[in-house]
Amino acid sequence: MLFEFDSDQRLWQDTVRDVTAKECSPTLIRNIVDNGTDPGPLWRRYVELGWTELTDVESAVELAIVLEELGRSTDPTPYLATMTQFGPLAGAFADPALSGAAVYDGIAVHRDGADWVLDGAARHVLDGDRAERFAVVTGAGVFVVPRERVVATRSPAFDPVLHLAEVRLSGVRVSDADRSDVDSARAREWALMGMAVTTVGACQRILDLALDHVRQRQQFGALIGSFQAVQHKATDMHVAIERARALAYYAALTIAADDPRRGLAASMAKASAGECQSLVFRNGIQLFGAMGFTWENDLQFALKRAKAGDLMLGGAAEHRAAIADGYRAALEVHA
Repeated sequence: MLFEFDSDQRLWQDTVRDVTAKECSPTLIRNIVDNGTDPGPLWRRYVELGWTELTDVESAVELAIVLEELGRSTDPTPYLATMTQFGPLAGAFADPALSGAAVYDGIAVHRDGADWVLDGAARHVLDGDRAERFAVVTGAGVFVVPRERVVATRSPAFDPVLHLAEVRLSGVRVSDADRSDVDSARAREWALMGMAVTTVGACQRILDLALDHVRQRQQFGALIGSFQAVQHKATDMHVAIERARALAYYAALTIAADDPRRGLAASMAKASAGECQSLVFRNGIQLFGAMGFTWENDLQFALKRAKAGDLMLGGAAEHRAAIADGYRAALEVHA
């Protein structure tokens, strides 16, 4: 299993980075938050570029490259939810032109004649308020439901660019033809990998901005970047990001290779990304003298995206516990 990008992947990374720098700029993010600018054209641009076609397992690393750059740019579109949550659950129902969201819990299902009936509500559904289709996980499998049959209300979020929603289904009738044949546990590995690498991208943005700041800010007649304490904090941030990035791409590689370690790798990536953001968040604010959390400073958007990435789909502590449980179970089997 190779841990270095090949020439095509490096070219792909450069291409994605160029596009996001031009079309998902800090100015756009600021206009979306302050002025209500519609991010729809940016989503459609991703569709035109073919970024929504990275659905095959063999493309997991290339998808991760896109997600890292979008995390770095505080992407305002439903790309993350569509590609790493809805798509892996929807399977053959996925359409690269349409956005989607995943409903993981809160929905009950029962048989009524030839149909199934879905009832219930789910909170904190990523992009639930603007998704065009929903992959609903139930005890009878995953059902794909169109937007017009769902009631979704956007909820306030810590990250002002992030869309979270409460999703309700009341007596929604579906058939076996609406049921996806994918394994929801396998699909969750995509979701965890996607959230982890997005968080890594946001953390990298925090470090980039912090380094720019300490190279310009002076104190006592010297650049604060020359202070050893500042250098140590920046180094700690770099090391944490590199470690989390390595595990995130390892998770993508195990998915691409259909490696049996992919579930463990996904949890390791999510745990490491969560721990990374905790350190990077704290040090990033300190290096800015707390100015980075003010509304006027664009650093706040990266800080909030990184923090949200840790909170969604289970935090670092939860995944550390899951990893430990898995190891204990394995030891008992071989005892």
